[in-house]
Amino acid sequence: MIEQLTKEAIELLKNLISKQSFSGEENETALLIMQWFSHHNIQFESDKHNVWAKNKHFDPSKKNILLNSHHDTVKPNKGYTRNPLSPAIEDGKLYGLGSNDAGGCLVSLLATFTYFYNREDLKYNFVIVASAEEENSGPNGLNSMLKIIPEIDFAIVGEPTLMQLAIAEKGLMVLNCDAKGTAGHAAHGTGDNAIYNAIEDIHWFQTFEFPKVSETLGKVKMTVTQIEAGNQHNVIPSNCKYVVDVRVTDAYSNQEVFEIIDANVKSEVCPRSLRLNSSSIPKEHAIVQAGIKLGRETYGSPTLSDQAVLSCPSLKLGPGQSLRSHTADEFIYVEEIEEGIDLYIKILEEII
Repeated sequence: MIEQLTKEAIELLKNLISKQSFSGEENETALLIMQWFSHHNIQFESDKHNVWAKNKHFDPSKKNILLNSHHDTVKPNKGYTRNPLSPAIEDGKLYGLGSNDAGGCLVSLLATFTYFYNREDLKYNFVIVASAEEENSGPNGLNSMLKIIPEIDFAIVGEPTLMQLAIAEKGLMVLNCDAKGTAGHAAHGTGDNAIYNAIEDIHWFQTFEFPKVSETLGKVKMTVTQIEAGNQHNVIPSNCKYVVDVRVTDAYSNQEVFEIIDANVKSEVCPRSLRLNSSSIPKEHAIVQAGIKLGRETYGSPTLSDQAVLSCPSLKLGPGQSLRSHTADEFIYVEEIEEGIDLYIKILEEII
């Protein structure tokens, strides 16, 4: 059964690659996922472009495991030498947009869910969500499903980790900052230069270190990534706008980090969102220990995923390699998908 499911999963991934599925435009890939469920006689539901299902013998008295990955993609960059929507297998590599991020993970989890779907002896229920709008952190992705699906006790989020155990993930907070000043004539040196005021705060962002350091994710990292000021060479600017990218560890919530920043800089600071928090799962958790038993290693991930919208413990785990995501001529090794399905099933067999 696993061998057949694996063949079908690889074929599904080819079909997914062939359909344009930019964030917010996932209707065609959603249909393919629905067809997978229908072919395997699995009852499913959909909301916008999210498709989800529960195991056949779902028992409300049992705890629920969420299996999640996304079927939207970024737009292909200009470095592509291949047709990004034309799947091709060469030298064991399956090429195509979304093959690595996160198509390989998605089809592996679909195969895994299908493998367990009819089992009556499960300790846990399974809920699977093939979600939309992950790449743009949109409002109609996994976050919109949390009020629809059953309450989740812990989750496996499928993202490329080489099937190693990402037990923590940094959160993201983007800050729009505005340093104020007073306009004046540059020749006279009058006024209060907003650029100079911004430099003071930017130096703080560059040098400040948060006292709490995460065991798995290290330090909170703040990086100024954009700046804009002035509209004429002889006018001292009255404001200087800049953007700060803040990667938050599980030692803090986004709200706590914002409050520390707001108390230390003079610029007006406005977070675009506070909802993309860091996430983690204890190393002692049964699912993590099951992975360790099978030779997997734990680490902390610097990249963001749909884990950020989950409040339950969550493990990021999947075939493929994160460094290939969003690259030109994206690919995943076919054997990585085969290994992914095998390991997902073995890890879950340890706990169910």
